[in-house]
Amino acid sequence: MQSFEELKAFDWNRLQNGSDIRGVAIAGVPNEEVNLTPAIAQLLGRSFAYWLSQRLNKPVTDLVISVGRDSRLSGFALMQAVMLGMSEIGSRVFDFAMASTPAMFMSTITEGFNCDGAIMLTASHLPFNRNGLKFFTQQGGLEKKDIHDLLTLAAQFANGHTETNTDLAVRGEISQHDFIAVYAQQFVSKIREAVNHPEHYDTPLQGLKIVVDAGNGAGGFYANLVLLPLGADITGSQFLDPDGTFPNHVPNPEDRVAMAAICDAVMRNGADFGIIFDTDVDRSAAVDQSGKELNRNRLIALIAAIILQEHPHSTIVTDSITSDGLSRFITEDLGGVHHRFKRGYKNVINEAIRLNQEGQESWLAIETSGHGALRENYFLDDGAYLVSKLLIELAKSKLAGKTLTDLIANLQEPMESEELRIKIQGADFRAIGDRVIQELQTFAASQANWQIVPNNYEGVRVACQDASEDGWFLLRMSLHDPVLPLNIESNVQGGVAHIKQKLLAFIHSFNDLSV
Repeated sequence: MQSFEELKAFDWNRLQNGSDIRGVAIAGVPNEEVNLTPAIAQLLGRSFAYWLSQRLNKPVTDLVISVGRDSRLSGFALMQAVMLGMSEIGSRVFDFAMASTPAMFMSTITEGFNCDGAIMLTASHLPFNRNGLKFFTQQGGLEKKDIHDLLTLAAQFANGHTETNTDLAVRGEISQHDFIAVYAQQFVSKIREAVNHPEHYDTPLQGLKIVVDAGNGAGGFYANLVLLPLGADITGSQFLDPDGTFPNHVPNPEDRVAMAAICDAVMRNGADFGIIFDTDVDRSAAVDQSGKELNRNRLIALIAAIILQEHPHSTIVTDSITSDGLSRFITEDLGGVHHRFKRGYKNVINEAIRLNQEGQESWLAIETSGHGALRENYFLDDGAYLVSKLLIELAKSKLAGKTLTDLIANLQEPMESEELRIKIQGADFRAIGDRVIQELQTFAASQANWQIVPNNYEGVRVACQDASEDGWFLLRMSLHDPVLPLNIESNVQGGVAHIKQKLLAFIHSFNDLSV
């Protein structure tokens, strides 16, 4: 247990990770000191309740706040501490136990719950020793400034400021609720209504074998509470049981081993479809009946095709590293508008919200990482909602004698792609990265058949139009790390190597960069 003096001296800002809080919760990994303890979590819970009270102009004793967690080993202890922190100043707390991040937001707007706020204990796909907190109100997830304000409050609590230390003689009640079952039933009802099967309305997925890989995270509920009631055969589903050691593979749809596992499961079981979730179910990817991955550009193309059937001419907001082939598919084949924006799921979502506010209709915001948010679903990045949309189309396609992937038959995919992570050595790594990007623009302009792509919102994107290259690259700053990610794609064999050769010569001219 941390002492009062240790809590007073703690650097709370170290926990901020954009619009989330993340830290090291379990000791034992070299060079990773624990900085997210139950004592810290307790003050964070108290701070959120107090912050929410100020935001809603509502007494802390009138607040109802839900809390859930993923399967991480540290989750139970941290969750107990968070709930204690809120109940000790009188707030009522709903204990949801194992949950998903999107479910926690839904608890703020679901009839019968209507929580004032919600907290999810998760660190997404990060290693087993990490954990974190995501916060929600009825307006959605907190923003970066909100997290900063919340951490400022936590520091005030730690330093014993009397105006925020209002312990009550009677603590707020902590009660347990099975909200994940309520949340799952929402998908069951939605899929039934949307498919409207003419012969078996209640079981529209009857006759379909669907394999789920939850990676031992929190997503196993989807197989048992959503797919089974809809009539699907889930034989071959794997790693559904929560296990915070993640013994089988990293629960991350972008991970090659994880994707290989679900592809293999689909082929081994002769399934019609495969689904894979990340740890807290805010991201997902899929696999078609031939064992082909439906992630990154393919996933975006597929959900964009569905959305543009429902909302013609809509703007599709993606992150910056989507392919040229995807852009042509959205604009030329689907008749939509493709708007590339900055990396970061909150950036992409907020940009789509901004466009709608300005009168430019946008129904989909999605990152290549699998974070997909739909306007029809509160712009909540919900992996379970995303795959539910795909399953509706899968069932409809079967009724029409078609396959789901017929929707993306015209998608042109690059022949080659590669990502390099260029490390920046130096204390002021952002200044170094900005200088490299600035000088790359000058370098690119001097190369024959290279053209800087306009309307780019981060880094520099260059179209490489030489016949031996026929592709593009994007160099940008990482959101949080001293790294310059470099994405390269080419439509010809050997094209990536040609582009990379020129770029490496440029990169090696900097003493503070290493590949």
